[in-house]
Amino acid sequence: MRPIRIALTKGRLEEKSIEMFEQLGYDCSEVRNKGRRLVLPIKNANIEIILAKAADVITYVENGVCDLGVVGKDTIMENGGTFYEVADLGFGRCRFALAVPAGADFYAGYHTRCIASKYVNVTRNYFEKKNMDVDIVKIEGSVELAPILGLSDAIVDIVETGTTLKENGLVVAEEVCQVSARMIVNIASMKLRKAEINELITKVEAYVQEREAQKKAKAEKEAEQKGTEQA
Repeated sequence: MRPIRIALTKGRLEEKSIEMFEQLGYDCSEVRNKGRRLVLPIKNANIEIILAKAADVITYVENGVCDLGVVGKDTIMENGGTFYEVADLGFGRCRFALAVPAGADFYAGYHTRCIASKYVNVTRNYFEKKNMDVDIVKIEGSVELAPILGLSDAIVDIVETGTTLKENGLVVAEEVCQVSARMIVNIASMKLRKAEINELITKVEAYVQEREAQKKAKAEKEAEQKGTEQA
């Protein structure tokens, strides 16, 4: 039987995913020294790693050529798909936000608003829940340009620090939702290789819980120290 295949999203989630698997005891040396190879073995386990663009991770998992994937919730929300979403991995945290030019009142007046975004489906669903009709313009590059050039009234985009918005005269008007990295599983694989996959998911969930507990304990300790210093 072929190894369990896991598709990881290239870029900002790649390093965190590799760190997680290393913390779980997997030898990721081949992944870190990948060269031009596309299929990368985990030496001490019956696992292969595939590195792919975010949307392709969903495609590979949905079609069963990969059993599991690590992908951002933003990609899941935009692309949808048929698979199991089994774990919030807790890293890659950011948020979808509605951003407008500083000082603008987005809801003033009665004209139909124009929203620019890379995430057309996320934007449409957000405003449908508000029962608002909006025009949506899909932008592939720097979406912040659209309101600067007068193409749109606002944007919906991923925001981490907000620095890019600030430097381009935009501010967050509303938070759409929080997003983070998720683990997804092919439906057929979950049935056919249930024991192997459940074992991995259990390890991942324990890792996430322990890491979050450590973060909480650290934050509480820092708050306690700060309170002592101020006393």
